[in-house]
This record gives sequence, structure tokens and C-alpha cells, in this order.
Amino acid sequence: MTRILSTHVLDATTGEPAAGLHVRLKSLKGEPIASAMTGVDGRIPEIAPEGLIAETYCLVFDTGDYFGRRGQDTFYPVVTVTFELRYPQRGYHVPLLLSPYGYSTYRGS
Repeated sequence: MTRILSTHVLDATTGEPAAGLHVRLKSLKGEPIASAMTGVDGRIPEIAPEGLIAETYCLVFDTGDYFGRRGQDTFYPVVTVTFELRYPQRGYHVPLLLSPYGYSTYRGS
């Protein structure tokens, strides 16, 4: 069982945390597992329920809604980050650096 799965979203256009961004955790087959909103610090400290197993998952970031509330257009209305959880006994952190016309991610710690 996984210890923790967390994320952090930074809005590169403002240099500020992306607060109020809806994030969903799904199986690779698209089955919903969990969902949460980023806090004022742009973080979701724990999105995974206890018991995630070694498998491939998707974090789905609803970026269109986030930018729409700010009156900004975006080329990427949804950002999906697919990752393989190989060692569920470890903690996993999946950050997202976001702008209306680009994004990047990496495996954090």
C-alpha cells in the first residue's frame, strides 16, 4: 500500500501557487479513484486513499476551469499526467508547472 501521493501546482504566468485547481486521480482504464482541490498554497498534500497498489495511474488537472476563472484562454483545458507507481511503500509527489500554453512535470520527492 502506498504511503502518500501528493501534488503541487505552480502557475508560471504569475509565479504563484495555483489555488483552487481541481485534480482527479484515475486508474489507467479511467476509473475514478479520488479527487481534490489545490489549497491556497497550490498543494494537495494527499490525494491517494490508503491502499494504492503498484499500477499505472493518471492525475487529471482541470486547467481550463482554472484559467477560465481568471479570464485567460488556454491551449490545454485538461492536463493528464500518467505515471507508474512501482514501489507503493514509498511516497510519491507529482508537481505541475503550468502556464496557459505549456506545462511541465517531474517526479518530485
